[in-house]
Amino acid sequence: MSVLPLTEAFSGYLTDERHFSPYTARCYGADLRQYVEFLSDEHGIEISTDAERAAFEKRRNAAQSAPGEVVASIEPTTLTGHILEADADKIRAYLTFLGEKQYSPATTARKIATLRSFYKWANRQGLCPTNPMTLIRTPRQNKRLPKAITVEQVERLLSAPGDRDVLGRRDRAMLETIYSTGIRVSELVGLNLGDLDIEGESMHVRGKGKKERLVPLGTHALAAIRKYVEMVESDVRFGGSFREAKANGGQGFPLFINKHGKRLSSRSVRRKLDKYLREAGLDPTISPHTLRHSFATHLLDNGADLRSVQELLGHQSLSTTQVYTHLTTERMREAYDKAHPRAAS
Repeated sequence: MSVLPLTEAFSGYLTDERHFSPYTARCYGADLRQYVEFLSDEHGIEISTDAERAAFEKRRNAAQSAPGEVVASIEPTTLTGHILEADADKIRAYLTFLGEKQYSPATTARKIATLRSFYKWANRQGLCPTNPMTLIRTPRQNKRLPKAITVEQVERLLSAPGDRDVLGRRDRAMLETIYSTGIRVSELVGLNLGDLDIEGESMHVRGKGKKERLVPLGTHALAAIRKYVEMVESDVRFGGSFREAKANGGQGFPLFINKHGKRLSSRSVRRKLDKYLREAGLDPTISPHTLRHSFATHLLDNGADLRSVQELLGHQSLSTTQVYTHLTTERMREAYDKAHPRAAS
């Protein structure tokens, strides 16, 4: 199915103004395309790119010429018209369609969030007269606690990579960095050589929404990064470009490189982790995000305050971080039940 000019404009808003990550923007785009396909099937409309573009331009021009006023309906024969004139009943019909697909509650909630964001944007732009999502409730979800692994399991994982070659040292440094800082894997692969401050024992991280933060590095992570950098600089394949980039401040040059000397992808990090999970005999469902969860959980277990953990994780809202307190409370309760003579019958 062709992409509508309307949905293209929304995707541009997500990336350019909301600064969504490429992954999140793709998910929202896929959700919106599914909604468009549903309306296309419902109304038996085959997309005519020229007609859709004309309909979108007509609506946008009307909104721009009379800002703040309710725009007149546009040609109902176009998908663009049906999308922008949809009411709550039409949205409920789509939710019934999603229910028949038997999506998980989390996936359904994300698809609803996509439509909320889309119609809020369209209404603010003056493209649609009302926001039908104001009458739609998101189904309640069971609160899913983040998964964390024990310190002993972390130690087994971090000791799995070897240190005899550049790539082994790189992998050890990457895993140590994720657990030491709690950064997301997208933030890890986005690190530049210039973001590393060995003397200050910290690194500069660019997070979601282009928000930046400084995170401290633990001694084990620092040692692993030092060993990796030293070996890269002495390697005949990468040393020249690495040393040159370092001398010029290292901005724009990746800290963690692949075997071709280029920036690693998030998928490559996941593949490397899978390899070491097998070698260490650990649960294969552990992900890079599990290390982030473990970082937060272990900090709180050892007395760190919630605000500090929020800043380290780069969470915009404290409520996002508070989910970890439920996890540490649950662990405390388990320990209490096992240890106290009158805790349980």
